[in-house]
Amino acid sequence: MKAIRNFFLSACSVILASAVFAAAPARAIETPAEYALMIDYDTGAVLLEKNADKQMYPASMTKMMTIYLLFERLANGAISLDDTLPVSEKAWRKGGSKMFVKAGDRVRIDDLIQGIIVQSGNDACIVVAEGLAGSEDAFATLMNEKARELGMTNSNFKNSTGWPDPEHVTTPRDLAILAVRLLKDFPQYFKYFSEKSFTYNGIKQGNRNPLLYKNMGADGFKTGHTQESGYGLVGTAKRGDRRIILVINGLQSVRQRASESERLIEWGFREFGNYKLFDAGAVVEQADVWLGDKATLPLVTEKEVKITIPRLARRKMTVKVVYEGPIPAPIAKGTPVARLVVSAPNTEEISFPLVAGADVNKLGLFGRIGAAINYLVWGAASATVDAVKN
Repeated sequence: MKAIRNFFLSACSVILASAVFAAAPARAIETPAEYALMIDYDTGAVLLEKNADKQMYPASMTKMMTIYLLFERLANGAISLDDTLPVSEKAWRKGGSKMFVKAGDRVRIDDLIQGIIVQSGNDACIVVAEGLAGSEDAFATLMNEKARELGMTNSNFKNSTGWPDPEHVTTPRDLAILAVRLLKDFPQYFKYFSEKSFTYNGIKQGNRNPLLYKNMGADGFKTGHTQESGYGLVGTAKRGDRRIILVINGLQSVRQRASESERLIEWGFREFGNYKLFDAGAVVEQADVWLGDKATLPLVTEKEVKITIPRLARRKMTVKVVYEGPIPAPIAKGTPVARLVVSAPNTEEISFPLVAGADVNKLGLFGRIGAAINYLVWGAASATVDAVKN
């Protein structure tokens, strides 16, 4: 009886992969940026963070939300790229970076997108805000509603441009969430972020994103600067099938923003790697079943299992299946019954759900009696499966 009780109280662990020699962890990296967050796009793994949840002034990085709402209208068919919006006197008079629209004109949506992303036009943002919501204040309400919907819980927008306001704040993590959603939700429009220049009303302006001019796979997003915020950037680069997203803010100059963003992204690609462990729907292990019409149950991944860890830590990575067993019947296919746990030196443990890969019915009365007698006689000898090393 003791063996059976201990079996139920302890989790079964099956080691699927492990290292054969030790490795040093990836070195931490310092940054002069006051705020920083770097993530892997596919896995969401955090590669670097500094004050990632501390509120800051986003300056023109705000315009990513303005663009998100504009892309949303385009995607649902409410507007088209050839539609035009009127330019108010307020938009025309707005200071700071400009697209140089003229009061009384109507501007194509396609041009406004480039005016916002490439030229960082405050005037273009106000044209969009007024055109989509009637006023910039009403548009700011839409921005905040969308922020809550996307999970940007520490952001508050007061305008469409990032114009200084003590209550206009966000965080690096919230901007990273927005960057991910721009990529996932509107891939058809993402090309605008990689345009290096745009000419409107005879005035050619270059994209302020310094990463676009380096041979490093960069293709987005947006810079920002005010006296209050310092110099900031939400940037992304893709190499092969891997993409990194970086948010930095509070730097001292254009030059420092350019060099630091490049340095950090290069570090992220160099020090970390993505590793696919299982395809979606893969059978990872067989779990013991208690009083079921099947002796074992396939444990299956719901989604592809891919992780991001330091390259050197990969050498000492372990992957375990953990479940409370034997799993009592009945069991419905698709029910979460176990976890796939990945461990590596100096990294947080990563866990993925495993679900039942088949239905298991409960045994009838006589079957349950026979199984119980079997268990009493033979005990739980198979409670722990020996480790398998790759």
